[in-house]
Amino acid sequence: MALDRPDMLNSLGFPKPPSETRVVVAMSGGVDSSVVAAMLAEEGYDVVGVTLQLYDHGAALAKKGACCAGRDIHDARRVAEAMGFPHYVLDYENTFREAVIDEFADSYLAGATPVPCIRCNERVKFKDLLETAKDLDADCMATGHYIQRKMGARGAELHSAADAARDQSYFLFSTTQEQLDYLRFPLGHLASKAETRALAAKYGLSVADKPDSQDICFVPNGNYAAVIEKLRPGAAEPGEIVDMDGTVLGEHRGVIHYTIGQRRGLGIGGLADPLYVVKLDPDTRRVVVGPKDALSTRTVPVREINWLGDAPFTSRDAWALEVKIRSTRPPRPAVIRPLSETTAEVELFTAEEGVSPGQACVFYAPDGSRIFGGGWIWKG
Repeated sequence: MALDRPDMLNSLGFPKPPSETRVVVAMSGGVDSSVVAAMLAEEGYDVVGVTLQLYDHGAALAKKGACCAGRDIHDARRVAEAMGFPHYVLDYENTFREAVIDEFADSYLAGATPVPCIRCNERVKFKDLLETAKDLDADCMATGHYIQRKMGARGAELHSAADAARDQSYFLFSTTQEQLDYLRFPLGHLASKAETRALAAKYGLSVADKPDSQDICFVPNGNYAAVIEKLRPGAAEPGEIVDMDGTVLGEHRGVIHYTIGQRRGLGIGGLADPLYVVKLDPDTRRVVVGPKDALSTRTVPVREINWLGDAPFTSRDAWALEVKIRSTRPPRPAVIRPLSETTAEVELFTAEEGVSPGQACVFYAPDGSRIFGGGWIWKG
């Protein structure tokens, strides 16, 4: 594709032909990133595919359904060969363990409910891999995430995906402005995952019908406790299940087996009203349970805030936005009161149940799709 005028932009926003635009595509081996790579290669871009090996390759080969397993590396390589662009596998095991897995284990031991996929995007994919892309003289890095990057009056903005069912903004709130300037998300405008699979079929990709990954890549079958016990031997020490007054109701087999809001599997049946986990106290090895209304809160302390607004975060006493405190819940109206550039108190208009330390609190425009950043919920 020849650009008729020097001020014309190609589909990735650069004033030069695709053939002169190098783009590193982060390839997980799944259908989404494979379609991104194939699409850009077909458009004539100078595509370089990169796949990260994030944990033990031998163990990965035996496990299906995770984003970075041995099979996925093989699938990414096959797509690159079919579309005719170079593909590299980078060993990020040590980085991934130090930046993501260790914190995941320690957070669980501290009674939090961490979201390691956010840390992986923040600390590995959009940090180390992004720097590698720059070292390869790439003009930008593209991923298969379902989120949109739009140009606003003050530069690149982050927006929810067109398909609300696939939107991944909750997992990408910590993307900085500098990273956003360099990143591209070619799938964010698609109306459905069916469109992505249709494109994969159009390009003849072997992964066109490959199932989506469900688990966290280093947590087989969603068994968090087993992974933590392996990483931190002795972590699953038994303790007491107590009510909110401290009355002992039973025993548990380790705080790491419980999460805030959990109702089933407490082993304290025979009570008139159902009880829920309302607090985890790893110091005393106690699981505190109470009635459902004890889970409700309107005040959420947030720290490590990444702000993507046009005006400085502390330029106002309060921001009237919407917030999402779990990936599966829709944004709800809230007032965000800055305490510093990176901490705030979030007041929800309507009380939410099961707000858990370690989860993210993501900020959205109340009348649109723009993401204003977010932070991490903590105990306060």
